Amino acid sequence: MSAPIYDCAQLAQLGEVLPREGRIMGLDVGTKTIGVAVSDVLRGIASPLETIRRTKFQADAARLLQLAGEHGVAAIVIGFPLNMDGSEGPRVQSTRAFARNLRALTDLPIAFWDERLSTAAAERSMLEADMSRARRAAAIDRVAASFILQGALDRLNLRP
Repeated sequence: MSAPIYDCAQLAQLGEVLPREGRIMGLDVGTKTIGVAVSDVLRGIASPLETIRRTKFQADAARLLQLAGEHGVAAIVIGFPLNMDGSEGPRVQSTRAFARNLRALTDLPIAFWDERLSTAAAERSMLEADMSRARRAAAIDRVAASFILQGALDRLNLRP
């Protein structure tokens, strides 16, 4: 399988290959968990879906692809963990490797989206919603994934 992987600056190209309707899955890939979010079929709104506790890549990927199939996903957007100054660090390398390994298992196009401040924004929104510390801890990864996905959706919806 050789689905393309689009860098952050190539998101418009992802939009060109997508069907008119179809959900997009957003991922916040961490070392211990993967936050998962999905869009509506018209790709206007991102919603938190699930937090996957990471075990082995094959098991994690199987769950992601199962969710993609259940929700009719047309593409996957992965949060790209740039440093605050825009440089790439070790987390970027592991995210690229994750995307390459996932691409080998699916024909779905994969794109990266800059995730800087997504966790902070997710935490702030949950604080504003007066969520308890325990509920915030349980939801932070999937809410961060929805912030990542929403940013990508907003950019895709700006295309001509």
